[in-house]
Formats: sequence, structure tokens, C-alpha cells
Amino acid sequence: MLDKHAALIATDSGGVQKEAYFHRVPCITLREETEWVELVEAGLNRLTGADAEAIARELAAANWPDDAARGLYGSGDASGRVVDALGVANVRPSQVQSAR
Repeated sequence: MLDKHAALIATDSGGVQKEAYFHRVPCITLREETEWVELVEAGLNRLTGADAEAIARELAAANWPDDAARGLYGSGDASGRVVDALGVANVRPSQVQSAR
């Protein structure tokens, strides 16, 4: 929950990089590479490695894109669209039988 209210995140965690995106918080990744290259390409994550000067430079760069690449991972309504496509309404998980 802390990342949701952060002004900026510095991390070496892949999961935290993605959480920063979803919470619209700029992220500095203290690694040379990331599995989330699309966030770097969109300008929403900056790679610095352990270089103190690079870290300081990115911390000072407060003009990161605010809404760049929002929806990069979809609109968040995939489950609803699947239910609609199947023609199912008001179904609880306990009512769905496993295909196994």
C-alpha cells in the first residue's frame, strides 16, 4: 500500500516496478536491465543500475510522463468481457463446475 501513495519509487524488484505503473508512480530501477522493457520504452520506468550519479539524476528528473502508455496492459475489464462473450450473467464462482 505504501507504493500507492509514493511520489517516486526506487527498487530492484520486478514486481514493484509493475505495481508502480499500476499506481501511476514514477519508478527508478536500480538494475541494468528489467523484464518490463515496455515500461522503460514508455518512459515510465528508468534504469540506473547502481550508479550513484545516474540515480541522483533520475531522482531529480521530475518531469516524467503523467499519462503516457496508460492502458499498456489493457483496460482491466477482460473478465467482464469474457463473461459477456459467454452469455453468462450473475454467476458466482461456486456455481461454475470444473471441466476436470
